[in-house]
Amino acid sequence: MPIVLSIFPLLLGIGLLLLGIGLQGTLLPLRAAQEGFSVAVTGVMMSAYFMGFILGTFLCPRLIRRVGHIRAFAAFTATTAAAAIAHGMLIEPVTWTLLRVVTGTGMVGLYMVVESWLNLLAPNATRGRYFAVYTTTTLCAMALGQFLLLLYPVDGYRLFSLTAILVALAAVPIVLTRISQPAMVEAPRVGLLKLVAVSPLGFAGALISGLNNGAFWGLGALFAQRIGLSEGGIALFMSLTILGGALLQWPIGQLSDHYDRRRVLIAVSLLTAAITGLAWHALGRLTPWHLLFGVGYGGFAFALYGLSVAHTNDHLAPNDLLEGARNLLLVYGAGAVIGPIVAGQVMAQLGPGSLLLFILSTLLLLALFGFYRMVARSPLPSAAQAEYVAVVRTSPVVLELDPRMEPSEHPEAVGPEAP
Repeated sequence: MPIVLSIFPLLLGIGLLLLGIGLQGTLLPLRAAQEGFSVAVTGVMMSAYFMGFILGTFLCPRLIRRVGHIRAFAAFTATTAAAAIAHGMLIEPVTWTLLRVVTGTGMVGLYMVVESWLNLLAPNATRGRYFAVYTTTTLCAMALGQFLLLLYPVDGYRLFSLTAILVALAAVPIVLTRISQPAMVEAPRVGLLKLVAVSPLGFAGALISGLNNGAFWGLGALFAQRIGLSEGGIALFMSLTILGGALLQWPIGQLSDHYDRRRVLIAVSLLTAAITGLAWHALGRLTPWHLLFGVGYGGFAFALYGLSVAHTNDHLAPNDLLEGARNLLLVYGAGAVIGPIVAGQVMAQLGPGSLLLFILSTLLLLALFGFYRMVARSPLPSAAQAEYVAVVRTSPVVLELDPRMEPSEHPEAVGPEAP
């Protein structure tokens, strides 16, 4: 409770923000289907968020350094809220794709500002607890945001307005804070070739996790609609997926700390593939099977990225951990750009169930590559492995809260903000 109270304005701001963005992520593909967008076009449109994510990772630190955290947060909030309301005014595929790029860029900037303050406030000894509270807040807000879909008709403008309202309100607790301004944000240095050389399986795991999760977040609501779920069923399906990820990441991580991490990663890939295959086999049957698929998919698939980061960290020097994690986040983002585009094309040709086949095939490829890496490299002793941590895929700044990173004293604050 003391931790929650000490960072309550930040948690309230990010909670309101993700309520709106969680709603928007489910609303857009459903409204796109009603407006006659093809599945392939919807996949491209939804992938544009992650294009903005990558773009913002490099552009937003420059703006934050130029104007400061609070002004930058206000600018990102206004831009993201304007993009949200513009979706309801300008219903056209190319326009929506551009707006998704704007949203992704703005969201990375918003995450960076909030997470910079969290890094300032979190003592080194309790960074893990702050990280856990922040992770829980983001997951719960995203899950609750799915049910806002039930408040108004999808074919109206009110849900777009609600998204914009929530995003705008997120600025209130942040811009009124008297917390000192944190250290400036730095853009990551790209070293992908080194990352591939150090941990090919970690790189592949992050890429395929991005492919699958990008495809699922971009097209999962459309898949649920096409197999006959009601709007309430769609909201439940998406929220159960998020909650499944929250429930199973810790036990999977604990298991990976005591065994060869590659074996756990392979097992999780195969289990997720099996769950996905069963869901495909159950298409056209009772909908509870697909709700269970959401729980199982979220529980296992969302752990793949954390396992990939942990496996990579096992082979990096301590002073390389933060930069390695930042680059893995970019790899995940690149996969999340590609995933909805490819999966959208597949769904357009083969129907909604082919989303599951796309996910299944990528997971089997990851498992096969994992078997190959087990032959190519001897395992590390379990005592030499880094501790698993459920990683938040928001911005590179949050990685500094990861308790595995080399602790260092926080830089002095720049100075008090104006009241």
